[in-house]
Amino acid sequence: MKKSLLLFTLSAMSSIGFAQSPIFDEEINIENYESKEFVMPPSPLTTQVVFIGGHDIVQTTPTYGNPSGRSIAKEWNDFIGFTPDETANTLGWVSVNHEQIYQDDKIGDGGGMTAFRITKDQDGQIVVVDQDLADGRSGKFFNVDFANTVGETGMNCGGIVGPNGRIWTAEEWFRGSQQDIWKGNFNSADRSDSWNPHNPAPMKEGYGVRDTADFTINAPEFPFVNGMTIKKYENFNYMTEIDPKQAVAIRKQYNWGRAGWEGGSISNDGKFVYLGIDATPAPWVRFEADTPFDFTKGKLTIYNETLPREDRWIPVPESLENTFGGLTNYALTEGATMFVRNEWVTIDRETGIIYWSETGRDSGSSGPGILFNRVKEQGSNSQPASWHNTNAQARGYADAFDEGYQDYYGRVAFYDPSTDEIGVVVNGGPYLDASPTIEEYPSKHLSNPDGLSIITINHEKFLMIQEDLNGTSFGRTPEGISNRLCELYLLSVNARNAEIDDLIRITAIPAGAEITGAIQIDDNTILINSQHPNADNAFPLNHSCTIAIHGFQNVTTGLHGGGIFDDTSLSVYPNPTTREITLSQVSDYAIYDVTGKRIKVLRNTNQADVSDLETGIYFIKNTDNEVIKLIVQ
Repeated sequence: MKKSLLLFTLSAMSSIGFAQSPIFDEEINIENYESKEFVMPPSPLTTQVVFIGGHDIVQTTPTYGNPSGRSIAKEWNDFIGFTPDETANTLGWVSVNHEQIYQDDKIGDGGGMTAFRITKDQDGQIVVVDQDLADGRSGKFFNVDFANTVGETGMNCGGIVGPNGRIWTAEEWFRGSQQDIWKGNFNSADRSDSWNPHNPAPMKEGYGVRDTADFTINAPEFPFVNGMTIKKYENFNYMTEIDPKQAVAIRKQYNWGRAGWEGGSISNDGKFVYLGIDATPAPWVRFEADTPFDFTKGKLTIYNETLPREDRWIPVPESLENTFGGLTNYALTEGATMFVRNEWVTIDRETGIIYWSETGRDSGSSGPGILFNRVKEQGSNSQPASWHNTNAQARGYADAFDEGYQDYYGRVAFYDPSTDEIGVVVNGGPYLDASPTIEEYPSKHLSNPDGLSIITINHEKFLMIQEDLNGTSFGRTPEGISNRLCELYLLSVNARNAEIDDLIRITAIPAGAEITGAIQIDDNTILINSQHPNADNAFPLNHSCTIAIHGFQNVTTGLHGGGIFDDTSLSVYPNPTTREITLSQVSDYAIYDVTGKRIKVLRNTNQADVSDLETGIYFIKNTDNEVIKLIVQ
């Protein structure tokens, strides 16, 4: 079968009054796997280019002795942060990471980030608003100043959007030497090297961070490192908080440690920060703040799924070794559970459940099996997450320690704070030993999920799963197709061990690009990034672009098809609940799980004990076909 892009339509309703899974009745075939277009369903969803890396002009601060001025924004747009405008005068502030690394006299060497303020016009289109910042800059797009505040950053990749709109940018690729930071993509001012600002370019010495002198930390909020002089490369690979309203960095989180950070998420109460490290092996990390929303003081911990619940989060001592790159080594000595490239992290703010993408790895002689085996040889009693053993055994290996084991596709995982348990939302696949032809290619194939966030459509929540293919082998693209076609899928947040057919594909990105950064900014619109597309795509899709997709208010999906939650007189209390419920009417009722399976029937009553139901979302239907949602905690 050819790959297809699913069009949102009204959901077909099952005999119980709602669909067991989202059903869509119109498809778009993707016949050109090296398409240079942004492939989208027809109405009601529309697109709008909002920001173009390598093209739009950013306002800069005085940097490296040069005066403030203007420069072309960096490229490789990745993470998107959004900070709502509490005054309601505009929608809020957008902050876009640039994974591209090169020297720049005005923007700053290393990576970068662009911030801007947006609103909507009467037609619902995004408008970038002119601003006057406290440092004197005026305009629409602003370079986030790292060079004058915290030292440069390197490869701004993923990040964190806090529950109150606070933003952190992650420095991903781990730097192990001065030479590592001195390398960079070809300088934008030197076109003699045929440097291409759109496509990934080889790293060359002398094109990255030019100032490799020792760095003195100025961070009084972190007394254990404040005033220390360190090697310059040791000042890279931190989560860095920024102020998107003033386009300036606030601090590097030295107390969270130095690692190849990718993503993170903060609990609603501001007590916990969950962090993903893009490495193999890598621990699952949590920071516990002493005071909610004050992340300068607290305790760093690592997760071990094999321990009793009360002991699963192991404290990490605040030592210089652990701070400056020894976090994973410490995790290994403590037997922490190890993963394969933990990348983006997101949270369901209604249930508090954390989701993250474990992207997978297929590095031949240094694949997961060999790396895990080395962990075992070190004497650590750590085990990879249980699902790795399951996947390995399904493919004929004894376990994930088998040296032949590879994790080609990755998966999306979840962590439930109420139980301290982890599990699989969906595994990539289907697994294929060889890439089939286009004609025989599966209609859906999930490979190497990376970007991850949540969207609410008509009261129903979905994960937005974004691909970043590690390669094209083993069915990640059809036979003979070299372009890493990356797509964005939706999947219900309630899914567990889901099938690939449960995924809903809503877009495919232009040739050469990674799809990333997806974030919902209001009921109708999400923003996504098309990162490092091919240079021969038509403008502006030959640049890294931040793109709005509008029209989600006009989409009906899944359990809420037909507007069954509108104008109902049926109600339930308390909701959420842990044990008993009271309904507003005496009637016969049926309770269904999120797949549409009937769980129990209640006769001629308005009360029920639901303590036997597992934590999750359920639906209650009465004899008048009214349906309401019930959350069991």
